Amino acid sequence: MRSIPDSQAIALIAIMSLLTFFVRGLPFLLFSGKSKTPAYIMYLGKVLPYAIIGMLVVYCLKSVNFFATPYGIPELAAVCLTAAVHIYKRNTLLSIALGTACYMLLIRII
Repeated sequence: MRSIPDSQAIALIAIMSLLTFFVRGLPFLLFSGKSKTPAYIMYLGKVLPYAIIGMLVVYCLKSVNFFATPYGIPELAAVCLTAAVHIYKRNTLLSIALGTACYMLLIRII
């Protein structure tokens, strides 16, 4: 296997960092405080988070085999805990952290 030189790796990291910074800053340049944000951008801001979470749930559960041991118990327990904590506390970071911890614990135990 061929490795890339250090200078090339540094250049690649620098270019990727600059592009990431540019892409993250672009909305602030396009939608500055001087002009009103378009309605379709506001709409996307409301619906995309829920669509992304739904896609992540489907992606995470797509390969679970409910007909073989452990029958999807760790996955379903983690999803239920995540939903319950989020409904109770309304804290996304806390609910994801607890759901992940629950899943990691259950796959070691079961």
